[in-house]
Amino acid sequence: MFDVAVGKTRERSPGTFDQWFGGIQFDDWTGEVLTLRAQNEFVLDWVRTNFWPDLREQLLTLSGISVQVSWILDPHLERPVSLATMTQPVRPRPLSLPQPEDLRPSYVTAVDRMPVVERRRVSPEDINPRFTFSNFVVGPSNQLAHAASVAAAGGGGRRYNPLFLCGGTGLGKTHLVHAIAHRVYEERPNARIRYLSAERFTNEFITGLQHHRMDEFRSKYREDCDVLLVDDIQFLAGRVQTQEEFFHTFNALHNADKQIIVTSDKYPQALERMEERLVSRFASGLVADIQIPELETRVAIVRNKAALEGIETDDDVAIFLAQAVRSNVRELEGTLIRLAAKSSLTGRKVDMEFVKAELQNTFVHRTQMLSVEDIQRAVCQHFHLRTSDLTSKDRHKTIAFARHVAMYLCKQRLTCSFPELGRAFGGRDHTTVMSAVRKIETQREDDPAVRAHIEAIERKLAVE
Repeated sequence: MFDVAVGKTRERSPGTFDQWFGGIQFDDWTGEVLTLRAQNEFVLDWVRTNFWPDLREQLLTLSGISVQVSWILDPHLERPVSLATMTQPVRPRPLSLPQPEDLRPSYVTAVDRMPVVERRRVSPEDINPRFTFSNFVVGPSNQLAHAASVAAAGGGGRRYNPLFLCGGTGLGKTHLVHAIAHRVYEERPNARIRYLSAERFTNEFITGLQHHRMDEFRSKYREDCDVLLVDDIQFLAGRVQTQEEFFHTFNALHNADKQIIVTSDKYPQALERMEERLVSRFASGLVADIQIPELETRVAIVRNKAALEGIETDDDVAIFLAQAVRSNVRELEGTLIRLAAKSSLTGRKVDMEFVKAELQNTFVHRTQMLSVEDIQRAVCQHFHLRTSDLTSKDRHKTIAFARHVAMYLCKQRLTCSFPELGRAFGGRDHTTVMSAVRKIETQREDDPAVRAHIEAIERKLAVE
């Protein structure tokens, strides 16, 4: 029954489905439980989020059973559901991949008789083949981070060491880190590249301690390493022993002039429970932030992603999506992929009518339901204040600034008039609100710290 549903889906899905289901294997279907095996967490999360809801509907139609899925992680799949794209674009691997004709069998049999296919493993590991400089969309919001990353990879310009990339979730930090690894590997195939998350560094450190293998651990990251790329360094917060180990690793590599690239969702000085000596070293190179992309950049991102995935869209759709999803590149790209998946399952074209119908109960509804109270609550949570502080007569600098930010966001995101906002903020005159909005508008343009505060609150509002 599962292969029937998959067969029907594939008939309407030439590219996107095959790319992702090349990393999924059907194991068993017992009662109401379907067992699927995923090549890695990246594939599992993507298929579960973007394909499973619609596939479950098809299975319900075919079998009359509401199916639940049980997932198993296994990097070595023997019978992937789809063999149409054997280059495995969703499997994290570097450049110089084998050509499709070297891997693809001359025929495709039924799902339960698919042959085992040998896949080449090329170092460095855990690098997404799609995250390259060539498909990174550059705009004013990320121009500095992109240029610094190219230089760090040896692409010309002054090389800063360390390079500290910071910005909100889903804005492209990980993309740039992977792109650096690709470029280094392309230029220096023998370079020893270590890419990992701060969480993985911690886990490997703990394992080394438990099994008395610290010499091996230290050799791996201090001696057998030419480029160290660490994602989400903020997760080292409060981990004293791990910070101590990373501090000495950092020093060993920096003294040997080995490139270090670190990402974080905060500026170095804003990292909580992080040792001052580490913060000082993070800030000693170049701190390049990535801001929320402008509309033009978001439109370019949609077009670029559509071209990479083979999704046919027009400019009106790209602009509509860019206006609907403002704060997160990952969410923007994910929305496009989800629409393409739904399109392939239903046989409908990704046109404006289809997109509006699919998004009307998510992004449009979310914007319409946002209230002054929602914005006030988000601002207070960000600045650790009470809602009553915003409506009080208190003119303390911190409270006044938070109040002005809340007024600005209300005016930007809601249809309230200045007098209405004045009443919502403790009965203030409309001219006071006008002055506050203009003041924050200017500061947002000129002051990176103010811009960071506003964008952090906007990200919070985007997910509520």
